[in-house]
Amino acid sequence: MTDLLSLWQPILVSTVIVFLASWIIHMMPLWHKNDFPAMPQEDAVMNAMRPFNIPPGDYMVPRCKSNADMNSPEFMEKMKRGPVVFMTVMPNGPIQMGKTLIMWFIYCAVVGLFAGYVASRAHGPGADYLKVFQLVGATAFAGYALATWQEMIWFKRGLNHTIKRTFDGLIYGCLTAGAFGWLWPKVAQLEPTTILP
Repeated sequence: MTDLLSLWQPILVSTVIVFLASWIIHMMPLWHKNDFPAMPQEDAVMNAMRPFNIPPGDYMVPRCKSNADMNSPEFMEKMKRGPVVFMTVMPNGPIQMGKTLIMWFIYCAVVGLFAGYVASRAHGPGADYLKVFQLVGATAFAGYALATWQEMIWFKRGLNHTIKRTFDGLIYGCLTAGAFGWLWPKVAQLEPTTILP
């Protein structure tokens, strides 16, 4: 085992590396450019929704009031007529990237902390780079990628979007694993003792 406090450096370094890598991936016109295409007749839809002044939050339309209502003819007719929507309404105005980036940085640190914790229970100081890489990488990948599949299963996110986010998670997991393998604590070297005659 390794003391978790001794892993502060790989946790911090992996957080910074993943944070920067995610910025590059999302700011460059790579594979995320068309994740959220424009809605058809966007202005008309926005103008139609604006009078309702919908508070920020997550919504499902149509939504039944109870499980008994789920199979009612009225609700089934609403589902058939559509549209069927899962949506997130955000506050009006420009997106506040500062708060979002701080929350993402903290999330990256939490993933690094959990990956470090798992590896610290299995490996002691001086562990082989590849062994650390495997365990940290698998744990970090799970933290960054697996929940995206729940979004696809339950909220019908696109398969293409989900695969791209999973690939991002693989990149972030490998970067986290590389930082931990590189900065994993070494075995303490004992000072040679002098034997007196």
